[in-house]
Amino acid sequence: MARVCALLLLLLLPGACGPSAPKLPPLPEDALVLAFGDSLTFGTGATADTSYPAVLEGLIRRKVVRAGVPGEVSARGLQRLAGALEQYRPDLLILCHGGNDILRLKDDRKTAANIRAMVELARGQGVEVVLIGVPKPGLFLSDGAGFYERIAEALDVPYAGEILAEILGSPSLKSDTIHPNAAGYRKLAEAVAALLRKSGAI
Repeated sequence: MARVCALLLLLLLPGACGPSAPKLPPLPEDALVLAFGDSLTFGTGATADTSYPAVLEGLIRRKVVRAGVPGEVSARGLQRLAGALEQYRPDLLILCHGGNDILRLKDDRKTAANIRAMVELARGQGVEVVLIGVPKPGLFLSDGAGFYERIAEALDVPYAGEILAEILGSPSLKSDTIHPNAAGYRKLAEAVAALLRKSGAI
């Protein structure tokens, strides 16, 4: 009985049910956040001031640069990222990329390699990273394609894996079949802000 009680007590302790979420250092008030990606970061389907980076800036009270290029595939994003990191010298990178690879049925292994290389490029320059998973299209949207979660776990970065599937699974939050509307982008920004709070960044 004593052993059973001890085991139950252990299971009730914080963090006993699994590893804690990755932590980030607090972002100073003058920090710069680089939101990097494709049309989902650009804000296709909404106006610039209702894109997720613009909304996120108001929620976290830190400067957020919107660096999204509609139609861009991950290989091109990897090439572009080095210049963006040099130009903006961000404290934090929010990476949401790979959706166009998925839509064009590119090899998941190559897409995953590009996403991982982007994370490692930023981390190698001392820039913290948050990763957003993009779901595969279909009748029933699942969470972000599996390789996103594997990358996040392997590199120990905070990961938002469910929010885009939730948004794109709700017609009232979409502007078309693959892009959110203003309300959807607000949901995305709110989810990223909550993840930043959970990770200790704000």
